[in-house]
Amino acid sequence: MGEEDCQCRPLGFLIGLPFAVLALALSLVGAVVWIIGAAVSCLCPCCVCCAGLANLAVDLIKMPVKVIRCFTKQIPC
Repeated sequence: MGEEDCQCRPLGFLIGLPFAVLALALSLVGAVVWIIGAAVSCLCPCCVCCAGLANLAVDLIKMPVKVIRCFTKQIPC
């Protein structure tokens, strides 16, 4: 049984769902930070810290998907 045979793992999805909802809330915060950081970096391109802040915000936005994938990979078929 290979990795491609076992793509659907509903138990891992259900266990990870509450954590993904929390990550979704953090991703909304990340989206707001990203928008503010993008606006500040447009106004003052010399602010290098805004680029790092924007990268952190993008990671926060991607977090719910990463959390669900992590939980589904932990549960065997």
